[in-house]
Amino acid sequence: MEITALELIGLAVFWSVFYFFLSHYIASLSRDAWVEYIRGPESDEMLLEALDPIVNEIDDRMHEKLEAFQSSFFGSLGAASKKMDQATGQATIKAVTRDNPILGFVAEYLMKRGGLDQFMGQNSLSNDSENQKEGPRLGLNK
Repeated sequence: MEITALELIGLAVFWSVFYFFLSHYIASLSRDAWVEYIRGPESDEMLLEALDPIVNEIDDRMHEKLEAFQSSFFGSLGAASKKMDQATGQATIKAVTRDNPILGFVAEYLMKRGGLDQFMGQNSLSNDSENQKEGPRLGLNK
């Protein structure tokens, strides 16, 4: 018995269609079985056991990153306050003018005049609010 080319093509098409539907049917049965298993209570325990090392690793890494951020953040705050003090020269001005109140008054006036009164600290801010309560100074304010 000889198989002709037309019969061979027919058989190939038939088996291809058969295997296509058979594979989809098997895949759908497999998917349904997995969905049923996942919805069951025993899968929760297995999932928790499988994910426990991953959760612990994430927890450890988050603690390490938080500690690194805290040390970086508070270190940068200290450095920023030192830079702000150096930029304004407030500590230097206070040290130089400590013994001479008139020089201190002049330095404070110049800092206010230069727009640096916001860096002067709480004492000068409270003095500003007291001066404003007294009333206008006839053009002597900035």
